[in-house]
Amino acid sequence: MSSFNSSVPVVLSLAAHDPCGSAGIQADIETCMSLGCHCSPVITAICAKDTRELKEMVPVDSTLLIEQARAILEDMPVAAIKLGFLGSVSNVEAAHTILRDYPNIPVILDPLTSVGDDELLDSAALLKATITLLLPMATLATPDLVEAHELAKQGDTINACASQILESGCQNVLITSVSRNNNSVDNVLYNQLGLVRTFSWPRLKLFSHGSGATLSASVAAYLAHGLRLIDAVEQGQQFTWSALEASRQLGMGKRIPNRIFWAKQNHADKKTKQN
Repeated sequence: MSSFNSSVPVVLSLAAHDPCGSAGIQADIETCMSLGCHCSPVITAICAKDTRELKEMVPVDSTLLIEQARAILEDMPVAAIKLGFLGSVSNVEAAHTILRDYPNIPVILDPLTSVGDDELLDSAALLKATITLLLPMATLATPDLVEAHELAKQGDTINACASQILESGCQNVLITSVSRNNNSVDNVLYNQLGLVRTFSWPRLKLFSHGSGATLSASVAAYLAHGLRLIDAVEQGQQFTWSALEASRQLGMGKRIPNRIFWAKQNHADKKTKQN
């Protein structure tokens, strides 16, 4: 029997391919690598997208999605599963089938039901499938304020939204950007008992895309390393904030998070020591 290198946790990521590298599968790969994990990427959809807009999106066949995921789950000791944009209702159903067979692996859900253009997919059906099939399987969901209201149509307050999301069976929910001013942005974490903690972060006046993917992937990576959920949530936010602070203008649209931000600092520190 093969002996596994347990010092490198494996994160299974199901997400779309974003060719500009802002979000999607590349965000998960970069984040996991930066945090000392191995990302096993399962492609859920192929997108034609730049830093400004989505031009085309084609979901992969659900049978192929299942084959991709099971090939890894039957071969590697997966420590966490991160779900991003799945592209179709049939792919949501496929992911549900897979998760049902691995109930002991923590699942981080970035509840995306759209990637920028509702004309390219049935967002209403995707939203319903996400609520019905994925939220009940999630260890943690990480919606922003807009997504939280989409997931909880009857919630007229943040607390009500969180309560409705948790009633679906989701164990924990981190709602981001619930309030903001010129100086700070607040994120709130809830579990089945109610509000756990409010996190306040300095507001970055930079327009980047990919924060949600980076946050959910980083929390998955920290959970894969064995951190408690509240610690993984805090560290994931810190990592995401640093990646956004170091974001780069590589195209004509939004900035791209630099998820290897620490490499530049390490290089600067080494150069300083040499001088």
